[in-house]
Amino acid sequence: MHTLNLGILAHVDAGKTSLTERLLHTAGVIDEIGSVDDGSTQTDSLALERQRGITIKSAVVSFAIDDITVNLIDTPGHPDFIAEVERVLNVLDGAVLVISAVEGVQAQTRVLMRTLRRLRIPTLVFVNKVDRGGARDEAVLRSIAEKLTPAVVAMGSVDRPGGRDARCTPYTGADPGFTDRLTELLADHDDALLDAYVENAAALPYSRLREELAAQTGRALVHPVYFGSAITGAGVDALVSGVRELLPASGGDPGGPVSGTVFKVERGPGGEKTAYVRMFSGTVRIRDRLPFGRGDGRAEGKVTGISVFGRGSAVREAAVGAGRIAKLRGLGGIRVGDPVGVPDTAAPGRWFAPPTLESVVVPCPPASRGELHFALTQLAEQDPLINLRQDDVRKEVSVSLYGEVQKEVIQATLADEFGIGVTFRETTTICLERPNGSGAAHEIIGQNGNPFLATVGLRVDPAPVGSGITYRLEVELGSMPFSLMRAVEETATETLRQGMHGWQVTDCVVTMTHSGYWPRQSHSHGVFDKSMSSTAGDFRNLTPLVLMSALKQAGTTVHEPIHRFRLELPADLLGPVLPVLAQLRAVPGTPALHGSVYVLEGEIPAARVHELQQQLPALTRGEGVLESGFDCYRAIVGTPPDRPRTDRDPLDRKEYLLRTVRRVAAGGDVR
Repeated sequence: MHTLNLGILAHVDAGKTSLTERLLHTAGVIDEIGSVDDGSTQTDSLALERQRGITIKSAVVSFAIDDITVNLIDTPGHPDFIAEVERVLNVLDGAVLVISAVEGVQAQTRVLMRTLRRLRIPTLVFVNKVDRGGARDEAVLRSIAEKLTPAVVAMGSVDRPGGRDARCTPYTGADPGFTDRLTELLADHDDALLDAYVENAAALPYSRLREELAAQTGRALVHPVYFGSAITGAGVDALVSGVRELLPASGGDPGGPVSGTVFKVERGPGGEKTAYVRMFSGTVRIRDRLPFGRGDGRAEGKVTGISVFGRGSAVREAAVGAGRIAKLRGLGGIRVGDPVGVPDTAAPGRWFAPPTLESVVVPCPPASRGELHFALTQLAEQDPLINLRQDDVRKEVSVSLYGEVQKEVIQATLADEFGIGVTFRETTTICLERPNGSGAAHEIIGQNGNPFLATVGLRVDPAPVGSGITYRLEVELGSMPFSLMRAVEETATETLRQGMHGWQVTDCVVTMTHSGYWPRQSHSHGVFDKSMSSTAGDFRNLTPLVLMSALKQAGTTVHEPIHRFRLELPADLLGPVLPVLAQLRAVPGTPALHGSVYVLEGEIPAARVHELQQQLPALTRGEGVLESGFDCYRAIVGTPPDRPRTDRDPLDRKEYLLRTVRRVAAGGDVR
């Protein structure tokens, strides 16, 4: 048996969960098709998913097509849960992108297809809901070619679209129009096929076209388009045949070194973790000692249980090999995104934008603050992009967000799974800071009133956009014990979470230029004397003071997230809309007229997107269509916004602390 790890992706409400149900029914895994509206589907197992009728967490089910075991992964369609989709992309062999025949290509559809093509994931397109009123098969096909990719070919036709009796008929080699279109598409990527077509088109056997279609689909060069209805089952058999014939099965050597990726983590009733792992190489067996994690966070655990997906559900097995997906138990400290076994040095990074919103979580009652932090920490294990931020001064916890729906889901999850009631403060936009230039500072042990038994010198330099934070040494690694070196590096990274204006500092290089310590000492015939010996605490206390002084010298600029937008509106309303866009600090490009509709593309600050969405219906008689997505961070012109807080900014606090400890060390009075 071969294995195919298949993702189902779509804009919300396009019908991908219903398609998953139909595929399971077609394969004989379930006897009755569940309903999203009734909350009876196989993959939407969370109570919140059943209540809201949307997919929140990715789910895995399995079925067989002849000699192929398909591990089907249903992913969220709502943009607030795009992080779930991103984790799944890294483990797929192929994908089915679902598009509604009524709504057509939508904002999230474009984001998903752009990413699938960039990752070169073999993808079939399924145009769903051809049985619904308003279904437009030909118009949607043109829209796919215009907005997603021109490298598409319809694999069948639709009869009587828009009604329950809609039927989908697959094309065959006996249809000359289909074979001509297919040949022209494939010839764009195959010179030998083009030569044969030019020489004698009639002599090209249909079997060769199908072979070349499978080859080019497997290389993500072309994307076959199927029409159908997940509700009535029309066209689904043709899609199943396409999955079997056109998408490549998993690879990997079961006898090689163990290597895999964790794309989902669950906790059982007793708090035990279960990791969903895609195996790329090797074989894992029960009782194996398995390393996992990254860098200095690498750990090792003993595998106590393995479940591999079979016909619809996970079944216990003694081992799992390359190409398959398994649920591993016993790896207590494992997190989403961790590599298991040998880390893949070529593992892809981020494909979607990070969250650009943030909100403070307030427990009800306030006394449950400790329980709230514990619960959010557990949720962050399943979704690292929640990115907890603890404010020790105000005793508050903030979480990163993609949108308001995600906020509601976190609130409901905390109530249902942890029994904690919470409210959220107003959502704010996450900015970041980048250094303007270079700055350096140092403090020498025993000089200028330095109260800490530590010498630390640091320089901050700007780095290329997107490079993050890099830490380097200009001192000998052996000039201090490793534990003290590590204390400086860890504290420097932590300190940069709040820069001059309170935002995280990024795209910089921090270089250690000075180091020094007093070795472990004691009085004669005495025990260890902390007042005579440097400790890691000295370096953790001094590093923020030195780093912030260097950062003040370098200066920072606050950057805000910018979205790229595409706005469609009636031609007669362009005039009234343009001033509103200007008020929202949007920068539109040149309008393009398509019939009676203007298409306007441009940039807008992420903080103003929601306001534009609210005003759009009234501005455009309800006919305006807005698509937007993160594009970049851009420097703010004028007075930059400080991160909302009640205490002094970090630099003032640290300078005040330094002055205070110096006076204390000198025996001075603190006022």
